[in-house]
Amino acid sequence: MKIALIGYGKMGKAIEEIALAKGHEIVLKIDVQNSHEFTQEAIDKAEVAIEFTGPHSAYENVKKCLTLGVPVVSGSTGWLDKWAEIETLCIQNKGCLIYSSNYSIGVNLFFELNKQLAKLMEPYQDYDVSMKEIHHTEKKDAPSGTAISLAEQILAEVGRKNKWVNEASINVNELVIRSERIDPAPGTHTVTYHSTIDDIEITHTAHTRKGFAAGAVLAAEFAYQKNGIFTMKDVLGI
Repeated sequence: MKIALIGYGKMGKAIEEIALAKGHEIVLKIDVQNSHEFTQEAIDKAEVAIEFTGPHSAYENVKKCLTLGVPVVSGSTGWLDKWAEIETLCIQNKGCLIYSSNYSIGVNLFFELNKQLAKLMEPYQDYDVSMKEIHHTEKKDAPSGTAISLAEQILAEVGRKNKWVNEASINVNELVIRSERIDPAPGTHTVTYHSTIDDIEITHTAHTRKGFAAGAVLAAEFAYQKNGIFTMKDVLGI
């Protein structure tokens, strides 16, 4: 499979390593320094694009991929306020888009555990739920996209919480997410249900970026010659 990498930072390089090991070909690498090379002619060489940039550029990159007719796998976070526009564009262009806040297979299994635990904890009012996420200092957005996904899953199940906040709060209706930026830290997410008697915690800790990269390549393989909008649940058959 011929892959275009949109974003060639640490994640882009990790994706390249895994893609090449699986026998795929990288036909285009776009980063800040050569963004002018992101053209129709260049992207036509690719069968799928994998986009890992940042909140400032992700929307335009995904939009461009869909407009130029290449399936796109995006892992950038912090831009979903424009999701509806991208969804419409994808449908209009009969394109293919896979989006996930986290492509790690382990994290996506963790998402399912989080939803199930939230359902189990809903009747037990004595337990207050909170979250903590830790990432490297280069991460631009806080809370992480993964933390927001976890928080939204909890809010869907735990009726006593009506919104998440990224700061300390004594409001019992707010789900507190504490963000820490420490090097080196590929990513840790912890959900805690606390009571005066005991705590229940689930934690996912990434040791390297390879888990995220491997999942992104798996998603690219899934996107090949497909139309529609998908998530990692589709890719993993969950």
